[in-house]
Amino acid sequence: MTAVWRAARAAVRRRKLQTFVIAVVALFSTATVVVALGLLDASSAPFDRAFAQQRGPHVVATYATADPPVASGAEAVAGPFEQLVLDVPADGGPVWATGPRTVVGRADPGGPVDQVRMWAGRWATGPDEVVLANEPPPRGQEHFFADEILGKTVAVPGKPPLTIVGLAYSLGHTADLWASPATVKALGPTGAQVLYRFRAAGTQAEVDAAVAGLPHDGLVATRSYLTLKAAVAAGPGTILPFLVVFGVLGLVVATLIVANVVSGAVISGFRHIGVLKALGFTPRQVVWVYLTMVTLPATVGAVLGTALGTVAAQPLLRNAFLGLGFGGEVSTGAWVPLTGVLGVPALVVLTALVPALRAHRLSAAEAISAGSAPKPGRGLRVQRALAGSRLPRPVSLGLGLPFARPGRTGLTMAALLLGVVTVTFASGLTTSAIRYGKATNRADAVQAQVRPNNPSLGDRASQRTDAQVESLLRGLPDTVYVTADLSLQLAAAGHPDPLQVDFLRGDATTIGYRELLTEGRWMTGPGEVVASSAALHDLGARVGDRLELTYDGRRAPVTIVGKVMEAGIGHGDLFADWSAFTALAPDYRLVNHEVMYFVRIAPGTSVDAYLAEVRAADPGLHAWPAVQGLGDSFTVSVVTISVAFSVMIGVVAALSVFNTALLNVRERRRDLGMLKSIGMTPRQVVGMTLTSMAALGALGGLVGIPIGIAAHRLILPMAGRAAKIDLPISLFHVWHPSTLLATALSGVAIAVLGALLPSRAAARLPIAEVLHNE
Repeated sequence: MTAVWRAARAAVRRRKLQTFVIAVVALFSTATVVVALGLLDASSAPFDRAFAQQRGPHVVATYATADPPVASGAEAVAGPFEQLVLDVPADGGPVWATGPRTVVGRADPGGPVDQVRMWAGRWATGPDEVVLANEPPPRGQEHFFADEILGKTVAVPGKPPLTIVGLAYSLGHTADLWASPATVKALGPTGAQVLYRFRAAGTQAEVDAAVAGLPHDGLVATRSYLTLKAAVAAGPGTILPFLVVFGVLGLVVATLIVANVVSGAVISGFRHIGVLKALGFTPRQVVWVYLTMVTLPATVGAVLGTALGTVAAQPLLRNAFLGLGFGGEVSTGAWVPLTGVLGVPALVVLTALVPALRAHRLSAAEAISAGSAPKPGRGLRVQRALAGSRLPRPVSLGLGLPFARPGRTGLTMAALLLGVVTVTFASGLTTSAIRYGKATNRADAVQAQVRPNNPSLGDRASQRTDAQVESLLRGLPDTVYVTADLSLQLAAAGHPDPLQVDFLRGDATTIGYRELLTEGRWMTGPGEVVASSAALHDLGARVGDRLELTYDGRRAPVTIVGKVMEAGIGHGDLFADWSAFTALAPDYRLVNHEVMYFVRIAPGTSVDAYLAEVRAADPGLHAWPAVQGLGDSFTVSVVTISVAFSVMIGVVAALSVFNTALLNVRERRRDLGMLKSIGMTPRQVVGMTLTSMAALGALGGLVGIPIGIAAHRLILPMAGRAAKIDLPISLFHVWHPSTLLATALSGVAIAVLGALLPSRAAARLPIAEVLHNE
């Protein structure tokens, strides 16, 4: 083994370029594998993973007494925590704290169950202090939200005002507001909650058995984490299909490229194998020499690639699950980097073993002969046919080169094909995501949004009524259209859950919702409504069905005349005309800051100047620009992942082409020397080498584009179904002839970039040196 080690080290030092190529390919392939496995691992039960990290409660038990009995058979118990429900009015605090809010008394955010994650401020320890439950925003934007909320008060008639001193998140959703036990005691608790974790709670039957074992004296209600899990599942379901596709593509491409590079390195060294055998190395020693020679740089590359992939995976995972109900915390298992460190070197050994065992069987003379050039006659018929064509000679020779090494060509072709599939799928997905973001943000229809300030937030209030605010906006010289939107929760006869209804007044057809129609038409009268596709799925209703909306004892029958992809503020359920609101709730006391105004301004007008104009007209109005471009987290996630994987797989595919072209040049040094000696110019040599790889890239483009389009058409509806929305046809028709041409050329571009350096090296080969060495 000493001789084997010395020979392997010498080969590594002597073949510096081959060693470098193997290390770089292993590095990028390992990084791709780690990121792909990370996404696949994170996409497998992401809720369960995040829930376990936060020690979320499997069962939340609510009791009518302040000191309920606690079950002893649970794995972990937290509580009892006294609680009450505060009905915070619309003007009683920040919008995130209004409505019925459950207040729970806890001394600290830790504990054996339901570990609350603080992301701004501090825990409530003093009297009349609370922590608001709210999911953390994207990293780097926490201070914007904190500055807007911290220090504000929550005011409820008959109760002392509560100051918000912290912002926190619990995946168990056990409270809306947390306070110290003393503060809850002073507010007058109406019950208590006990949080349980059980060893066996993976199925509904196991949870039911656990609930049956709880003390039932004073038990009011129980909530299973499985209910919460089902509610959260729609969020990650939109992104998981994309993660799976990119993850599988990354794994397959990395495997193909490692196999191509390593097998090529061993085959190109057959002549060296013959020399080693002639010097007395046994066949087994020769196999060990070559396995060691390729494993050393591959291991170094795998270690560095694992570190690179682990670092690169973190922002991708944060973006992928941003805003989907996990509090920004989704991690991968330790097996992912371990697979990168051990798996890629193992793949290298297995890949190198096949050609090395072939060399094991060859005699010294056969190995030297096999390593000098491809077998005679391979691709000869194709090359002769090309020679008889009218193509320029460098082009015909280049087109014939891939047929000399069909195995190597096949692996390179597969890598290029999957590279084009990735680019096609990613470009279509990116375009669909951007169109989705623009459609939901209505960036082309609305440039400014205005709402009167909420005085409970400490801001200056507008003294104008709702009608006066609209009149003010319409009177501004740069205003084109104004639409008023009032979002209310109403009951629907026969349906247990309330519906979020957006009542629209003014220029409702100009704010972009009509363009989101997937079925039916826009409403034209007070008895008609348009529903979001998610609402229709939940209601089990269809376009043409009738609903009966109820409010304060009044009933209003309406007909669903259209279906849109998504609805209004907060992704509501129904759109209705304002006249339906006045008929249904004639005695409703409307507060001006409940109404949102969508404004389209004149073309060429500066949005910032218009917003300043609104604030100058009434300082009590809060005006801000409508979200533009990549404003929503889903769009940012999809675009980031698509671009990242396209670049990664494109780089790895280009390395595969580089290795193939380099091996072809090395094997054909004698042929290239003879061609140059009879008059082939360096430029023609470059053209011949580039043509051989560009042909594979063009073929990969022609075959890969239909596969990428088919994957896009298959995966996009899966994401829509997971999100319980219907997608308009405009999100599918994202390719144009120019786009398809650019995508087809991406395969050629990857191939040409990969072959450029080897082709220039071939052009610089000195004729005399090459022929003399031969």
